[in-house]
Parts: sequence; structure tokens; C-alpha cells
Amino acid sequence: MTDTFTKKKRSDIMRAVKSKGNKSTELKLIEIFKLHNLTGWRRNYPAFGKPDFAFPKLKIVVFADGCFWHGHNCRNTKPSSNAEYWNKKIGRNKKRDKLVTKTLREKGWTVIRLWECEINKNKYRRKLKKLIDASKNNLSEK
Repeated sequence: MTDTFTKKKRSDIMRAVKSKGNKSTELKLIEIFKLHNLTGWRRNYPAFGKPDFAFPKLKIVVFADGCFWHGHNCRNTKPSSNAEYWNKKIGRNKKRDKLVTKTLREKGWTVIRLWECEINKNKYRRKLKKLIDASKNNLSEK
């Protein structure tokens, strides 16, 4: 199927897509936090890499990575049209993700990265175990 927009128009449209406010996964994560009585989280916390959620007192950040945008192989999310462009874009995203994770860890933060599909299929528990345990320990110290 050919694109109905010119290359320039398609580029302008895609450039306007911002990573903020991925409502479905972020709202699902909030639900998960509430389910596990996780408190103290902040959205839009001013940490390097703009994590989706931060638990400043615990020094834990959570990223909800979209499977397409961050190159997860969970399903057939490989672009068929303009594949070279998208593969380069996803490659840059993966490289940036590694830098962000490394930098935050060097600053003493625990970094949790959840794939969109893990959140949607409720397969997040193993990755959130550190957060849940840290939260329980923090509550018991009070």
C-alpha cells in the first residue's frame, strides 16, 4: 500500500508524535502500582532520560518502552515500508536507551524497563519485584 502523504508531509506528521502521554500503558502501570500498594511515584520527574515514572525516595525509575519504538521482537512489528529509515530510527532509540540506563545506574538509580507487551499481558511481576520489595522495606522501616 502506498503512502497517501508526500515524504516531507509524512516526516512532519511523524516528527509531531511525542513520546509523552502514552495513556494506555501509563494508565495500566498506575493500575499495577495501586494493585501492589506502591506509593511515592512521580510522573514527569526531572531525571535524565525522562523516565515514565520515578520513585525518588527509593531511587528507582520505570520506563514503559513501546515494542515498536524500542525494537522488541515480541510480535511482527518490523516496518515493511521505508524499512531502512525505521531500522535506523529504532537503532538510535536502542542506543539512547542503553546510554540512559547506564547513566542513571552510575548515578545510583535502579532502572526498570518494561516492554509494552509485558504490561498489557500482565507479565511484569519479575521485573517489578525489586520495586515491590524496596517499597515493602521502606514501609516497614517507618
